[in-house]
Amino acid sequence: MATTIHEPPQIDFPRNSGGDSGHFVPNDGDLHVRQEHPSEPAKTGIWVAFAAITMSFAALTSALVVRQGTALDWQHIALPPVLYFNTFILLTSSLTLELARRRISVYALGFEAQMAEPMRWLIITVSLGLVFVIGQYLAWLRLKDAGLYLATNPSSSFFYVFTGVHALHVLGGLCGLLYIMSKLRRSVLRRSTFHAAAQYWHFMGLLWVYLLFVLGRML
Repeated sequence: MATTIHEPPQIDFPRNSGGDSGHFVPNDGDLHVRQEHPSEPAKTGIWVAFAAITMSFAALTSALVVRQGTALDWQHIALPPVLYFNTFILLTSSLTLELARRRISVYALGFEAQMAEPMRWLIITVSLGLVFVIGQYLAWLRLKDAGLYLATNPSSSFFYVFTGVHALHVLGGLCGLLYIMSKLRRSVLRRSTFHAAAQYWHFMGLLWVYLLFVLGRML
């Protein structure tokens, strides 16, 4: 008895200027027709990065606790008020990034005219990230004006290290967002790539809230 093998149905994905089709969703606009799951290397990579960053700051926190408990020369410092403004800016940038993510799903339907909206929210997110980094620099200047430098005392040393290392990670996140913007502009952005970049950025916001709590309690 002959067996008939039916060819699986073909899904026509929208074309784009980058020549890479199938990054988003089919032309019929059904977001559930094509589920793009993050590749295992990308998914593993982002969690490895989170684990490494978490362990690094956990080690710094442990060193801060031990140093404060054993140091006779420990001097408490007042946190620059600009840090609280920086916190508001960074958390707001997470909100604007989520707005960009929601708008990208509309652009994914193939409407190139809609690209400007998610791009605008991404630009706002990057701008807020830059404001945060500038704000951190202003905080360092406030400590410098108060005569507190990296080697002045243990508390000021930990302040510079904690905020400096976090600022470097934020700059790395900004580079990732600029990469996302370049991919979106060329219509070759994968949703899994954007998802990983968004996860990293939100993680930076949560990490900063934790660091601000530690610095406020310990320094």
